[in-house]
Amino acid sequence: MSRRKILIARAIDPQVVAFLQQHFDVTTNAADTVWSPAQLAAQLQGQDGVLTTGSERIDAALLAACPQLKVVANMAVGFNNFDVAAMAQAGVQGTNAPDVLTETTADFGFALLMATARRVTESEHYLRAGQWTKWSYDMFAGAEVHGSTLGIIGMGRIGQGIAKRGAHGFGMNVVYHNRSRLSPALEAECKARYVSKDELLRTADHVVLVLPYTAENHHTIGAAELAQMQPTATLINIARGGIVDDAALAQALKAGQIAAAGLDVFEGEPSVHPALLTVPNVVLTPHIASATVATRRAMGRLAADNLVAVLGGQAPLTPVNTPDAAARAVRWAM
Repeated sequence: MSRRKILIARAIDPQVVAFLQQHFDVTTNAADTVWSPAQLAAQLQGQDGVLTTGSERIDAALLAACPQLKVVANMAVGFNNFDVAAMAQAGVQGTNAPDVLTETTADFGFALLMATARRVTESEHYLRAGQWTKWSYDMFAGAEVHGSTLGIIGMGRIGQGIAKRGAHGFGMNVVYHNRSRLSPALEAECKARYVSKDELLRTADHVVLVLPYTAENHHTIGAAELAQMQPTATLINIARGGIVDDAALAQALKAGQIAAAGLDVFEGEPSVHPALLTVPNVVLTPHIASATVATRRAMGRLAADNLVAVLGGQAPLTPVNTPDAAARAVRWAM
């Protein structure tokens, strides 16, 4: 019996590629090209499965063009690149890679908070430009972190990790807002207090966004929300682009409406709103919150394990949809 065929849509850890080659006929993208939808569809012809990143959009048009495709394994916890309803209707299983990046991403979220509050990027640029000629008492004086109020919007595993770092490591007063309230036990573990979104924006010294991107969450932070924040506050986004109105944020930073921002994700990335590149009081990183060698390898391996499970007739480890049984049967007959 011939082996199943899979596509790895972007360059990933060689150890994960080697593991997949033990199970499948594998086509790789060694050049790490970001394919257009038409190019991706062409590459997927004859493939039973694909390992994707956030770069590849899986929608109804692509699924119709790739009738043999059975499973799409996203090497990310987020899956806003999936049209989940279209995949379910087409009988295609989708999976993601949660949990393995929780602690690494929480570490980075707190690092970005620290860099933003303490004006690390601004001061480094100043030094590199040869502008540092003397010490002064207010040179790049930033915001306190220890003992300040940390507001978290989105209190899943990563949000909880950031809360624990703040409360236990920095003695911060932690407030949070979430679609649903945590259990009393989890609130006690995180030393976090549930508040309304409006109260969080009004009272937090540092606002961290860790919520998934959905249509409902689009521009969770826009001009109106930025106007509610304190002028000394910072805003950190490690969630997804589109949760913040980047144009409104750039204007708020330029006007001094809030003190600073730290962004790891952007609307339309890898493009960055031009206005964000002109304001000094923002720390910008290229979507690297989960970027440690061990974590990126673990993300790839979980995606690979999902491919092995589904194409081996087993249940997916981390499913994001429930494929239509009749449509799935048709695809599996191909």
